[in-house]
This record gives sequence, C-alpha cells and structure tokens, in this order.
Amino acid sequence: MFPHLQLEHLTRRHFLSNCSMGLGSMWLASQGLSWGASSAIKKDPTQPLLPDLPHFAPKAKRVIYMHMAGSPSQLELFDHKPELLKLDGKECPQEFLAGKQFAFIQGVPRMLSSRFPFHQAGESGHWISDRLPHIESVIDELCIVKSMYTDQFNHAPAQLLVHTGSPQLGWPSAGSWATYGLGSENQNLPGFIVMTSGGVNPDAGKSVWGSGFLPSVYQGVQCRSQGEPVLFLQNPEGVSQSLRRRTLDALSDINAKIAQEVGDPETVTRIAQYEMAYRMQIHASDAFDIMQEPESVHKAYNTQPDKESFANNCLLARRLAERGVRYIQLFDWGWDSHGTGPQTDLRQGFVDKCKEIDQPIAALLKDLRQRGLLDETLVIWSGEFGRTPMRENRGGVEMRHVGRDHNPGAYTLWMAGGGVKAGYSHGETDPIGYEAMIDKVSAHDLHATMLHLLGFDHEKFTYPHQGAMHRLSNITKGGTKVVKSLIS
Repeated sequence: MFPHLQLEHLTRRHFLSNCSMGLGSMWLASQGLSWGASSAIKKDPTQPLLPDLPHFAPKAKRVIYMHMAGSPSQLELFDHKPELLKLDGKECPQEFLAGKQFAFIQGVPRMLSSRFPFHQAGESGHWISDRLPHIESVIDELCIVKSMYTDQFNHAPAQLLVHTGSPQLGWPSAGSWATYGLGSENQNLPGFIVMTSGGVNPDAGKSVWGSGFLPSVYQGVQCRSQGEPVLFLQNPEGVSQSLRRRTLDALSDINAKIAQEVGDPETVTRIAQYEMAYRMQIHASDAFDIMQEPESVHKAYNTQPDKESFANNCLLARRLAERGVRYIQLFDWGWDSHGTGPQTDLRQGFVDKCKEIDQPIAALLKDLRQRGLLDETLVIWSGEFGRTPMRENRGGVEMRHVGRDHNPGAYTLWMAGGGVKAGYSHGETDPIGYEAMIDKVSAHDLHATMLHLLGFDHEKFTYPHQGAMHRLSNITKGGTKVVKSLIS
C-alpha cells in the first residue's frame, strides 16, 4: 500500500498500539510478549489466541445463565427468615438505616416479612417458598448461594458487574471470555448467543453481552425465539445463495488484503462475521425452529410459539446447548418489585413473573438431565442484587402497593449441573436477610468459580489492554477466590 493511503487507515488507537515507538508496543516489549495483528491474521479469529487453553480439564463444557433483570426478592423465594416475621409492620430500627444508601427509601420505613410461606423440600432440605412449585420438583439439583453481595445499588452498574466484572462500560462479558478461551463446538452457530424476554432489554443494554476490549468476534449475538432468529439474516429478494457466496468471497479477498496491509484485527473479525452469517442462514433456522419439538416437550416447557417468551427461550437454550453453543444467556425483564403499581407489587406482578419462569426452568433442568447434558452444562440463575427487608416508600410516604427497594448487601443465586454440588446450600445472611454474613461471595468470586469450572485458572486467563493484563475476575480487587466448597 502507498504510504499516504496507509496513513489514511491509521487511527490514533492503531498508532498507539502498533507503532514501534507506541506506548503499547513499548510495554509489550518490556514484558517479552508478542501481540500484534499478524498473529490474529494467521489464526482462525473464532479460536483463542492464548496457548494451552483450557488450563486443566473442565467440569463444564458450556454455560446457560438466566438473569432475572430487575432482581427478584430473595426473601420471597429462597431466603427463609422467621425473625423477620416478628418485626413485620414495625418501624425499621435506626441501626439498619444508619450509613445506608437506598435507591428510593426515605425516612423510617416499616419492616416487611415474606409475603409467602416457606417450607423445606427434597432430600436436601432446601428452604423454598410456595411461589416455585415446579422448581421445587428439581430442588435437589440446585446449589444455592444465599450470601451473594455487591457494591452497586442501581440496576445498570450492578448488571455490568455481574456479567463483566466491572460496573463501568467497556469491559468484556463472561460469555465473551468463555468463547475467547474455548471457542465454539459448532462452527455453524455463534459461540455466544443471547435471548431476552419481558419486552425490554436489561438496564445496562447490550453492554452486558459485549466483548469490550476483546476482539468483537467474541461478543454475544442477540437472537429471537419468534420469527427470524436474527433480523435481516436471509438474502434479500433477487439474491440467490450462489450470488451471496460469490459476493462474500470477493469481500473476503478485499478484507484479507486490507488486513495484511494495515494490520487491523477487526478486519479479520469482519471476515469471520460474514462467514458466520452465511452459515447461519441454513443452520440457525433449524436450531431455532422449536416447532420441530413434539407436543409433549412444548407442554413441559409451557411454550408460546406465537410470541417471544421466557419459556421459548428456555427450550431454545436446550436446543443450542445440544448443538455445542458455548455460552447461552437469557435475560428476563420485569423483576423490579418496588410496589409502585400492580406490575411491581409483590402480591401481583411478582406472582405473575414467578409463574412465567417456574415451569420452564424446571423443564429445562429435567430435559438437560434426561438428555445427559446437565453434568457438562453449568446452569446459573440470579438477579443483580437483592431486595430490602423493609417496605419501600416514596418520599417517606408508604405506598398502597407492596414492594421492596434495592439491596446490595445480600441476594441469592443458584447453580446446577456443570460440576457444582447438587443439593448444597452455601452461606447465610443475617436474621432478617439484610446482609450476607457467613461465607460471602462477590461477583468476582463467582467469575473465578465459573472460569474454574470451565477449566481456567482465573489469574492466568488474561488479555493485554491499556498497559495491563486484564482478567474477568478483576485485577484491582484483592482476595478474589474460587469458591471450592461449591464444586463437586
């Protein structure tokens, strides 16, 4: 390429990273590392760039992460607190308010016990409320972590922290890390697929499945459970498959030449994305066609073929898992139970949401078990934080509907399959479910444990960015650990 044309392609970011006197190259040279566009060009961009991965034999081959966006109340589902019943309706003691920051509560709220009865179930004796009768039927598959906590009390940063390890934008999601390290078992489908339900994307937007500073080929691909899996995936009218093939071949030749001359890894990503789209035209339609399933399966999941739903997404998660997709992320919106109206009332909207997820989740776990997939599939269910043990008010005035405010101090997460201990309960909160007290688990601990189950040493699984070797489990927080007591 002529020098003046090459300069036109050179951006400030490329200069800093690629120039022989650039800051990035100077740091890499000082570390004895080699990291450049040429190495990316020589390799399949859908495969990891780091050698010798995974670090050890994994217990899980894939992940299905179900996130209840808005955060369900742990006090209405899994964290049984008899002591809170004694305080129900009384003014909140000042000791629970001093130094605390709430999203909405002001003044002195009243304490609020669980709105639903609890009981112990299964051989494990897990406590569970009466809101999840179908999940109760698979309760002994669950490894329940009651001592999750976070330092974020607003939705978007809390969601980012759970999925990227940072409350700030620009960091790779766990699914991107997983596909970067392991690739996909199916070259005809993306390694990282995302599906949403509830009509609204998570508060943090698509950043919760973004690739951050990793090559963009590793970002999540959002698909739909009704209609075309990906919008505009099919050829436009008048464009045959053979013409599409010739067009892509020509584009690939052009992009490959630019990649060799300019050295931009994103050009390689573009080639890979075009090729993936071409293969998906045939294979994605088959994978996402839930009407191939027998009526008994639809009845088990309670699917709704005529519209997008969480139940459809759960069935698709099983279909994608058995086709080798590495990371499947389901977001279900509508769990922000503030009590501002019927849809966010713990006695109404919350009850409806429980009904929507209860049967499909139980069906998914049973289906994975019956097909021999559960032991190698790590299934995770969580929100981004918990809910307060006191009733929410607005401007210090109690509302007609019943709800709870955001609580970063404690929330519940459960896992199943994929090498975790079935029927195990980890950690405890205080007597009113306000703070995680025993065997606390942070988002960074969760990520370290997830990566361990996938075969990675979280401290060694890194990527160079802005002069440092970054990792999912965070390089700035000390004490991050693999929670080995969760692992079978």
